[in-house]
Amino acid sequence: MDYVWLVVGAVMCVVALWRGRGHLRGMRSLRRERVIRDYVLPGGLFDALRQQHPHLQIKDCQLVAQGLRQFFLAYHKSGYRYVSMPSQVVDDLWHEFILHTRAYEEFCHKAFGRFFHHTPAAALGAKAAAQSDAGLRRTWWYACHEENINPRSALRLPLLFALDAKLAIAGGFVYALDCSGMRRAGNDTNATVVHCGSDLGHGSSDSGPGGCGGGSHGSDSSDSSSGDSSGCGGGGCGGGGGD
Repeated sequence: MDYVWLVVGAVMCVVALWRGRGHLRGMRSLRRERVIRDYVLPGGLFDALRQQHPHLQIKDCQLVAQGLRQFFLAYHKSGYRYVSMPSQVVDDLWHEFILHTRAYEEFCHKAFGRFFHHTPAAALGAKAAAQSDAGLRRTWWYACHEENINPRSALRLPLLFALDAKLAIAGGFVYALDCSGMRRAGNDTNATVVHCGSDLGHGSSDSGPGGCGGGSHGSDSSDSSSGDSSGCGGGGCGGGGGD
């Protein structure tokens, strides 16, 4: 009987230790999330952003900063896996933030416990399309949840996917919920390509190929999306762990 109680006691200790570690991880995750939401961006970022996009007002820049926080939250909540950037104007603000090297390094340490590298699409190599599509689906999934949107049947676009169109960003990424009308306008090289947002909700944030191609962690697949563009379309650069 003494042996049985020793075994039971040992099991209970292991369970308590496991729960304690889980609680600590949860508390650390919440602390990092608060950093992302509350971190004060370096002064001058909006001025630099408005040099690139002179038509933006301060209130517009504040929306862009909110979109950048949404992108950082997607990276955090994905478990630091690769996430793709779906907005040109938010990417521009991310670039400006990175140029403030000390502040950005401090932010990354507090928010992620690691440095969040910016990865241009050209640096992804042969798997660029699959990795970018999978990362875009992740970003869609967590951006939708951030705004209490069902990612599988969204009735509106999350901010991060709506900003370029909302702010009329030249060369930006435009998304639509209704993919039935997606068309590239004739042979006009300046025509706006509209990407299909609803395709991104197929599967889950880490599922296998859905309507827009890409794949889960470790997948090389890249199916074709609705419309005329291949893959999910949209943002090419991103950051985080490789797929």
